[in-house]
Amino acid sequence: MPANSSQNDLKACNHPEKSLWDHQLKVASTSQYLAQIAFDYWSGLVRYHTDFLNSFFKSVGYFSVAESKKAFSLQPWSALPAYAELLSINVELAQQTMSSSTDTVVDYHMSEINNAFASLMATFNGSGQGDIYEYIRSVAGVLNAVSVEFPKEIKNIAAEFGYDFNNGQYEKIAESDRFYLYQVLPNEPGIDIRNNGKPILIVHPYVLGADILAFLPGEKKSYVHCFANQGIPTYVRILKDINMNPAVQIITLEDDIRDTKRFCEIIVKKHNRTMTLNGYCQGGLITLCNILSGKLDGLVDTHITCVAPIDGSRSKGFGHFLRNLPDRFNDLAYGTKRLPNGNTVADGDLMAFVYRLKSIKDEYPLIAFYRSLAMSGHLQKKGARLSKTAAAINFWLSSQRHDLPMEITRLSFASYNTPISGDGTLPFPAFNRKLNMKYFDKKKIKWLICYGESDSLVEKECALAPLDYIKAEATPFPKGHVAIATSWSLPTSACALHTRFGKGYRGPVRFQLDMEQEKYQL
Repeated sequence: MPANSSQNDLKACNHPEKSLWDHQLKVASTSQYLAQIAFDYWSGLVRYHTDFLNSFFKSVGYFSVAESKKAFSLQPWSALPAYAELLSINVELAQQTMSSSTDTVVDYHMSEINNAFASLMATFNGSGQGDIYEYIRSVAGVLNAVSVEFPKEIKNIAAEFGYDFNNGQYEKIAESDRFYLYQVLPNEPGIDIRNNGKPILIVHPYVLGADILAFLPGEKKSYVHCFANQGIPTYVRILKDINMNPAVQIITLEDDIRDTKRFCEIIVKKHNRTMTLNGYCQGGLITLCNILSGKLDGLVDTHITCVAPIDGSRSKGFGHFLRNLPDRFNDLAYGTKRLPNGNTVADGDLMAFVYRLKSIKDEYPLIAFYRSLAMSGHLQKKGARLSKTAAAINFWLSSQRHDLPMEITRLSFASYNTPISGDGTLPFPAFNRKLNMKYFDKKKIKWLICYGESDSLVEKECALAPLDYIKAEATPFPKGHVAIATSWSLPTSACALHTRFGKGYRGPVRFQLDMEQEKYQL
């Protein structure tokens, strides 16, 4: 018998044993993967629910305290109709949660059942690719990414997220008891600031914090650097830490205006130019009040707002949610925290929780968890990791919650509960003076209103309210509430802030450059 024939016979004899051994190894490793799947699934699910439940129990605590105080001043039976309405709201929220959660879970698992069945058939057919063992390993990878890898990447992005005032890209100009004033320097090489250019002061929202406007500077996604990198003299007003500064805890609108006036005087003197005031989100309502107070006359001649809730009462989401609350419970007392020094502030965690309740169909933890699973599976198929943008957004949502001064919170509370009057007057004064929108026409102040077409936090109806009273330019941006500060702050994006896009709409940086050219021909 030829030698090579004997070798072939020997391989044929050994093949069943090798195949069996490979199969046993796959079974053993698959058992480990199944254990890992179970652990990662439940640990991930618990982690997603923990933050929600902590906020829930905190809200119950505030509710109990507020109700115990009212028990001594109101007749007990007078609360029954309000409690009945509150019960009805809770039942409606529970129904929305169950319906949306069921749809999400069923859709995800039906897809996975199909994948598992296809993998099982591949195993029986002996195709060797896409078998059940490989499928289980991929499921383990998806869950491990959501429960272990994503949290690590979100934590690690902190070093790149937001402002770093010690990296040489910012210069401290002034400060008050409540704010810092910094100049933002270009982070692109070869860019010089035009000191004779038209300066801009950017005001971040109290509620979202400052860092969202310097999202990922190293990735060229930073709203404030979009201005500085065009040579524009760019300044930011940064709120001091509310926990460390009692003056911030008790700040009033008048305090805000006084500090802004002082900062504007410093900037105008430095550049010998009138300037632009730019407010993002709640910051836009604040900058509007600053201008309407008359205290910035001769200093500010241009206004830019981005996704700003100018008239919150027009909100179809949050405004509707508040209006449906019984009057008894539509009260800031249900979210007020007393600090050790006796000052009271609005609890930032609770504010975030209220937004989750308003959007419970999308924000309930089980739904968010399965949304992350779907994203993880998509990334796995592409062989990709969680993007820095997604990591930074998640870091911001989970770690950038700030308690709010009560007086500033009352402004937003009034805006969402009381509409602007027919003659354009805001539902609160400053320095005992009515704040009327038509002051813009009187002083010939230019205004660009930027809004998000898919913004579910500040709908366009809220942002565009001024157009009912005065002439202003409006620019719609695709996507939602923070896209202007994230997606569109990338200079190469489709709606880059320094460009015209769509139907000739001007981004805020383009608008600022055009105003500079119009006034100073630079």
